[in-house]
Parts: sequence; C-alpha cells; structure tokens
Amino acid sequence: MNLANRVLGRATQSDFANDIRAVMSEAAGFAAWLHADMHDIGTSRTYYRLAIDSARQAEHSLLAAYMIGSLAAFEIDADDPMLALDLLAQARRELGEQPPATARAWLCSIEALGHATAYDAPAAVAALREAESAVIASERAAAPPWPWVFPFDDAKLAGYRALVMVRLGRADEAVAAFAESLSSVQPAIKQRGVLMTEIATAKAMSGDYDEAFHLVSNALTVGITYGSERIIQRARRFRRTYGGPMTSSARAFDERLRATLL
Repeated sequence: MNLANRVLGRATQSDFANDIRAVMSEAAGFAAWLHADMHDIGTSRTYYRLAIDSARQAEHSLLAAYMIGSLAAFEIDADDPMLALDLLAQARRELGEQPPATARAWLCSIEALGHATAYDAPAAVAALREAESAVIASERAAAPPWPWVFPFDDAKLAGYRALVMVRLGRADEAVAAFAESLSSVQPAIKQRGVLMTEIATAKAMSGDYDEAFHLVSNALTVGITYGSERIIQRARRFRRTYGGPMTSSARAFDERLRATLL
C-alpha cells in the first residue's frame, strides 16, 4: 500500500495513474482480508472502504463491484446480512445493465448467503437459481474478467449452496453440497478450516455429534497452527450455538477451547 501510494504520488498526472489506483485497490482488499483473518474487524472495514474508493478513483467499475461484494461477504460473516444485501444492491448498480456472467454468478451466490443468514429461504433459493443461470452463461466466456482469476464454476457454486443450506437448517442438502464442492475443489488450508466449522454445523444438525466435534476440533487446530483468529472465533461460535447433548466429544472440545483461550 505504501509503495503504491508513493508511486502514485510521482505519477498522478501520468497515463498510468488509474492503473496504480487499481493496484492500490487490490492491495487494500488483501489487507482487509488479512485483518479479517486476525478478527480485527474495524481495521478490516477501513481497508475495504479504501479498496472501494481506490477502485472508483481508478474508474474501474468491475473492480469497485468486486470490492463492494467482498465487503458484503465480510458483513455476512459478521452477522449483519441486511447491511450486506444493501451493499450487494450497490455492487449491482456499479456493474450496470450487462455485467459479466462471472460477476453475476459470484454476487448472486453471496446474495443467496445473505438471504439465508437473514432466514429468508425463498429469496435465498431464488438467488441460487440466478447464480446457476449465470454459471452456465459464464462457461461460454473465454476467461473470467479481471479481478477474477479463476472461473466461478459449478464446484464453487456448490460451496455457496452448502453454506446457504447450513444457514437454512437443511442438513442433508448441506452435506451433499459440501461433498459435491470438495470433490472438485481442494481449498487452501485456512479456507478448509472455515469449511470444517460449517460442515460441523451441518453434521450437528443431522445428529452426528461426534463427527461434528471431530471436525470443529480439527478446524480449531488449523486456527491455532496458522494464527487465524477468524477460524478460532468460528469454532467458538459453533460451540455457543450447539444445542445437542453433552457428549464426551463436547466435553473434550470444551477443555481444549478453554486451554486455547488461556
């Protein structure tokens, strides 16, 4: 960020100024993600705002929509789905009337998760259907538009569908969608830790309590090993919302969680 800012200071009037501003937006978005991983919520929001402002100054509407969508996903994770849905509507306005199919698929998937977190099942399912249509359309494109690097395909959509079904309390559909997603995509280690907490929730809903605590305990290991406060907080959230019996697995997890916090 500091490097890009210094370069921009020397090149404000050049033909490359907007390219540098786009770089600043990407750097700020990554900084926001890093602070979110440390569960530094306030600083993360600050960097997301900077990422959005820099993208707009770069006159890159697609990048601005991407950063607004990223902030919306962050706010869903922070349990503020209504704010997230407002942000997603703003991202759609940034994109205009004919957005790239990849952008539409991604934003619709986040929107589905927002509606599910707000317990609006019909709206969540409708957003998933729109995302499915956009994924089909995106398959005809030669390559995803920057700032997307990889295609938003069926496997990634299945991952969002799984998260939506967890929020809606549909355990069997969630487990099936997780299996579909993970059979095609091997997430990075931290993302795998996040997903394990979600799969644990689905397993607990279906009554598989020992497997649920096995998964969330593994997620806690990832959080501790890689210093991800975000994953540790998700493990704590799982325990707070768990309403099943006090099994030996639950007691063992409680002991481990207390040791982690102390």
